Amino acid sequence: MTGRLQDKVTVVTGAGNGIGRATALRFAEEGSSVIAADIQIDKADETVQIIED
Repeated sequence: MTGRLQDKVTVVTGAGNGIGRATALRFAEEGSSVIAADIQIDKADETVQIIED
């Protein structure tokens, strides 16, 4: 059921690890553009790299 969030934008806080990262990855799989936020910017960047790859 991919594509349910096509053309949507989501902001995920705590996207650097754990539930936040899993949420960001799932939303991206569903077609959403994801804004990944985390207090540790390098961890958020890792999540973005996973999504982009």
